[in-house]
Amino acid sequence: MKFRISHYLLISSVILWSASFISYLTGSINFTGIFLISGFITLALGVRGFEKLKGFSYTLWIFAAVTVSMFYPQYLTSVGSFRLNRLITPLLQIIMFGMGSQMSFNDFAGIIKMPKGVIIGVFAQFTLMPLIALGIANIFSFPPEIAAGIILIGCVPSGLASNVMSFLARANVPLAVTLAAVTTLLSPLVTPILMEKLAGQFIEVDFWSMMLDILNMIILPIIAGFIFNLFLKKEATARSKVIQLVSYPFIMILTGLVFIKAKDATFIQFLIQFAKMAGIFYFLPMAGGILFLKAFGGDKKIMEKILSLVSMVGIALIVTVITASGRDSLLTVGLLLMITSILHNFAGYTLGYLLAWLFRMPEKDRRTIAFEVGMQNGGLASGLANQMGKLATVGLAPAIFGPLMNITGSVLANWWRGRPVREDRSEEVVSDEL
Repeated sequence: MKFRISHYLLISSVILWSASFISYLTGSINFTGIFLISGFITLALGVRGFEKLKGFSYTLWIFAAVTVSMFYPQYLTSVGSFRLNRLITPLLQIIMFGMGSQMSFNDFAGIIKMPKGVIIGVFAQFTLMPLIALGIANIFSFPPEIAAGIILIGCVPSGLASNVMSFLARANVPLAVTLAAVTTLLSPLVTPILMEKLAGQFIEVDFWSMMLDILNMIILPIIAGFIFNLFLKKEATARSKVIQLVSYPFIMILTGLVFIKAKDATFIQFLIQFAKMAGIFYFLPMAGGILFLKAFGGDKKIMEKILSLVSMVGIALIVTVITASGRDSLLTVGLLLMITSILHNFAGYTLGYLLAWLFRMPEKDRRTIAFEVGMQNGGLASGLANQMGKLATVGLAPAIFGPLMNITGSVLANWWRGRPVREDRSEEVVSDEL
C-alpha cells in the first residue's frame, strides 16, 4: 500500500511539473510557481516510499522552499518590521550546539590514531578548496561580491553532512568525525586568513571581526554542546568534568580578547561580554544537561530527534531567507552559479580522493577524505555572509552549494555503498557462512 501511494505521488509530481511548464508558456506565472512548488513537495513525499531514494527527501524539501523564495520573496525577507535574516546566527548556533552535544574529547583521539589521514585531510581542505574557488571566481568573471561568496565556501571547514556521507559510503567514520572537528576548531584562525588573502581583492575583509563571528557562531556553541553532553553522560568521571570545565573558560577569555580587538572595546565591555558568554554557553548548558538527565534519564535518542528536527528546519530556513534576499542576483547569475558550485564540489571529491591515493591511504580513508574535502559547512559561510551585511550577494554561493552538495554527496555515497571495499566483502562472506 505504501509503495502504491509513493508511486502515485511520483506520477503526480511529473503531472504538476508538466502543468508548471505549460503555465509558463502561457504566461501564467503565479500558477507556474504553485505547480512547481507542489511538484517538489509531492516528489519529496513520494521518494520516502523507496529505500534507495528516501535520502533525497530532505533535499527536495529544500528545493521546494527555494522555489517558494524565488516566486514569493516578499513573504520570506521580513515579518512586519522584523527582518528574518536576524534568525540566521541563532539558528546556526543551535545547529552547532547540536553538533557539539553529539561529540566529546574522544573524537580528537583520531589525531593520534590516524595522524596521516588527519594531516592530508586538513591540508587538502584548507589549500585545494580555497584555490579551486579562487580559480572559478576569476575564470567565470562573477561580480565581486558573488565571487567572494564562492571563495568563502572554499575557505570554511567541512560540516556534519560529510560525516553522514562517510557513514553511508562505508568509509572511515572516526576519521571523518576527527577531520570535521579539527578543521572546525582551526577555522577561527585559518578561514579569516584565507579570506583576507584570497577574497580581499573582491571585497573588504575584516580579519578580527570574522574571527569573532566564527568563535561566536561555531566554537562557543560547540563548547556549549560539550558541556551539555558532559552533564548528560552518567559515565563521565568527576576528574574528567573538572578538567574540561576548567579549560573551557579560557576559550571564552580568548574570545573576549578577540572581541576587544574587533570592536575596539573597553575593559568594562570585555567583562560584560564575558559574563554574557559564560551565562549562555557555560552555565545554561550545565543546567540544561542536568534537567534533561532528570527528565528523560539521559536518553540521548530523544535529544537527537529534537536537535535533528531543529537542524533540518534551521538549515531550510537559512537557505530560504538567503534565496529570497538574493533573488534578483540569482535571476542574473543563478544557472552559472549552480554549474560552478557543482564544479567546485566535484573537484573537491576528485582531488581529495586522488591525494589520499597518492599517499597510499586505504580505500576507506580515500572515500572519507574525498567527502571531507568536497563538502563544506555552508551554514557557517551563510552566517559569515550575513554578519558581513552581504547576505544577498556573498551569501548566494553558500545557499546554492548546500542543497547541491547534499545531492552529489548522496549519489556518491550510495554508489560507493554498492561497492564495498575488500575487507567489507570479506566480513560479509564470513557472516554469510556463519
